[in-house]
Amino acid sequence: MFRRIQRGLIFTVFVPLSFYSQNTSALRDSINRSSYADFLQMKKTLGIDQENRPGPSGNPNDPNAANFDENQVGAYRLPSLLTTQSGKTINSVADWENLKRPELIAAFESEMYGALPDAIPAVSWIVKSEKDTVIGGIPILEQHLLGTVDNSSYPKLSLSIEALLGIPKTMGDSAIPVVIQFGFLNAPFGKTEEPRSYFSSPYEPGFKQQLAYQGWGYAILDVSSIQADHGAGLNTGIIGLVNQGKSRSPEQWGALRAWGWGASKLIDYFETRTDLDTKRLAVEGTSRYGKAALVAMAFDRRISLGFIGSSGAGGASLLRRNFGEMLENLASPAEYHWFAGNFLKYASIKTLTDFPVDAHQLIALCAPRPVFISAGSPKIEGQWVDAKGMFEAAVEAAPVYELYGLKGPGTTDFPVMGTALTSGELAFRQHGGGHSTGPNWSTWIAWTHRYWD
Repeated sequence: MFRRIQRGLIFTVFVPLSFYSQNTSALRDSINRSSYADFLQMKKTLGIDQENRPGPSGNPNDPNAANFDENQVGAYRLPSLLTTQSGKTINSVADWENLKRPELIAAFESEMYGALPDAIPAVSWIVKSEKDTVIGGIPILEQHLLGTVDNSSYPKLSLSIEALLGIPKTMGDSAIPVVIQFGFLNAPFGKTEEPRSYFSSPYEPGFKQQLAYQGWGYAILDVSSIQADHGAGLNTGIIGLVNQGKSRSPEQWGALRAWGWGASKLIDYFETRTDLDTKRLAVEGTSRYGKAALVAMAFDRRISLGFIGSSGAGGASLLRRNFGEMLENLASPAEYHWFAGNFLKYASIKTLTDFPVDAHQLIALCAPRPVFISAGSPKIEGQWVDAKGMFEAAVEAAPVYELYGLKGPGTTDFPVMGTALTSGELAFRQHGGGHSTGPNWSTWIAWTHRYWD
């Protein structure tokens, strides 16, 4: 049913539910077909004529079920964090910054997340609309931001990045820190109630309210306005605009890097404002948006803090650990668009042993900036994202932080659920909830005060 207003009269029209289900199914099928066609085209470009190795199933009853047994993980060898390709040992911050860090950036760009094009159109930001509201008793100014991307080089595509910025009105003229959340604007602008997650307690204040209590701002970046979350959208969005509607080359960026680019463009805009403290900017996201938040932080050093939720494989979890989601899942037609085309090689003509990087190195690229890695309970969230694999990646990244005189998680033993490892710049906590950062917001905020006070 929907309502239509015409000349002051309201007409109620009843539409069969089958209309919606049929059209939704048809759209999904069309997206899947187009995504698979693009997937096959990339394999052809790479000269891959064999089937990808299938990733494990999340269903424990399937013959190819993913491993969730620690006793079956097996031994693995991680690529070196403190040795260059030429064999030089990294012993100082200068060595890391000048030798190893550039090597890792080049490898991640070439083989995993893709490189940004040399010429990306400019983005012009405006405050499309704004309104006063109250959240948890705190007066808030919410602004709907619109970043229009210059499409003069390819007028067939238009692109506008959307974000919602919330500014507590309790700080006077003080410039405030801002947490950028990778997500989506799933309600009309101006709706003050936060969407509630099934995985978070309904009695716990939402993240907007918790940040407002600190006098901190929030910005929700709508990733879908930057780049669609499927392979069929690779000829649209910012990737399609730069390529003028053509297919990607194997080394070009995927959706994760594109979403991170969108955050960087939002930061560019924040730097033009005097009411926002761009020395105190954080990124937050969960699941695929946790992957995007970590990628954004690794490549944009203006981001001072990270809150990386349940990012799993392709994010903070070690790919070489045989547990939960694996590289082959990421390189499937359902997820390959997150990455550069070259990534497909490692699920077909090459293997994980050939893969030059892993998650501990991605986390290390964030040094010396603090990163908080969050996970949920295996009883509620499940084990697909491999909480222990994310913790071990943080442990393995710690030597780079130690070069700067900073601390890692503080232990090599996987902690009991609920334990907050927050004494160092690589923090970790597995909360008792589900696939959400929700139950860890208060812990993250308390830890963040060490750096933002």
